[in-house]
Amino acid sequence: MSTRGDYASRALLSLALHADGARPTSVRDIAERTGLPQPYLEQILLALKGAGLVRSKRGVGGGYVLARPPSELTLSQIVSAVDGPIVAGDFGEPHQNGACSHEGQCVLLSVWADVGEHMRQHLDSFTLADMVSRSRGQGVAMTVSDDDLDRLEQTVSP
Repeated sequence: MSTRGDYASRALLSLALHADGARPTSVRDIAERTGLPQPYLEQILLALKGAGLVRSKRGVGGGYVLARPPSELTLSQIVSAVDGPIVAGDFGEPHQNGACSHEGQCVLLSVWADVGEHMRQHLDSFTLADMVSRSRGQGVAMTVSDDDLDRLEQTVSP
């Protein structure tokens, strides 16, 4: 995950968390809420606007709003908007029919391509609405170890 992808996701999550109707949020307000540097955030928001994920309004009371409902925006769309296609490295395509110029190259290129595809699919499974719910403490999955579960059972059992 790049810094741009992280910052873009944080900025849109902030817009989703503070969406009050169609009132735009200024870049300054987003920067203050998220702790992101405003000049860099401006560049990222322009890229997100170009990708059709946000809309902007100029002038007094201007700023940015989400272009679609949070339930229709996935993390992979956000990351791809600022970083391009989601891949694990920029190594090119595996050679066809095992014709590789270096030992192990085709095997590893195939693995890296699979990793990128899994990463894209995983990010596709999360919407901005999911992130809003998680940040508000709703629907957050908890992992409990067997040891913790045993201790809990001992505390609850008579």
